[in-house]
Amino acid sequence: MRGFYLKRLSVAVPLLLLASVASAQGIKIGPQRLAPYVPSPPQIVEEMLKIAEVDEMDTVYDLGSGDGRIVITAAQQFGARAVGVEIDHKLIEQTQAKLRELNLSNRVEIIEQDAMKVDLAPASVVTLYLLTSSNELLRPSLEKSLKPGARVVSHDFRISGWKPSRTEVIRGEARTHTIYLYEVGKQ
Repeated sequence: MRGFYLKRLSVAVPLLLLASVASAQGIKIGPQRLAPYVPSPPQIVEEMLKIAEVDEMDTVYDLGSGDGRIVITAAQQFGARAVGVEIDHKLIEQTQAKLRELNLSNRVEIIEQDAMKVDLAPASVVTLYLLTSSNELLRPSLEKSLKPGARVVSHDFRISGWKPSRTEVIRGEARTHTIYLYEVGKQ
């Protein structure tokens, strides 16, 4: 019975975290805002990219790229080309400055666009740290745009109606994180 409650708690904590951050930031979740800005810890970013087996042949799209940590890590540590999709102009400016500083502008592109409207056809890997309801809104676009074999990696929140090919639970400094890997054509 204890395991049942711990499992429920591991789902509730990320939801409460994102909901409280959204409230503090005055953000209403909807078609334009799929989630508040809550960066994934560096350890989780690396694990997401490892689980997806990202390499130099991949094009990684991070929907809601925030400060760019996933796209920067994908380019620096995994040799991938990366595209961040973000709607917050201030975060985009910060990320672009960091890309210039790290000399990564030739490997990483940041697009100021609604994640619901971006063309995902070039992506071989898509990373998400959005709410389950947001993942559900994105699912038709993912299904329509991604080629068989493309991987979708979601931090903490499942994609309803899809079966993950792999699920990893990782103990972080402050809490436990869950990473879901989906493979297009196998979900």
